Amino acid sequence: MENLLTSLTASLTELREPNKVIARAGNQPVAILNRNEAIGYFVPKAALADIELKLASKDQVTEFISSKLPKIDHVLDYLKDK
Repeated sequence: MENLLTSLTASLTELREPNKVIARAGNQPVAILNRNEAIGYFVPKAALADIELKLASKDQVTEFISSKLPKIDHVLDYLKDK
């Protein structure tokens, strides 16, 4: 069972009328399903208007990476062999 990143779903058939999908979604992303398998996400433009982008300094990026790296270290070790 796949975990979806949103609670709203639509089928490829429903996307033939995207205005209805947008009206139902409001400002939320919609998972697009094909035979009950998520194949992508449909994000209405209104949902992007709520996102505030901030520039990060080099120090902030370095600090973020160093704080997150130990959490994904096992993944990096696994990928070295591939």
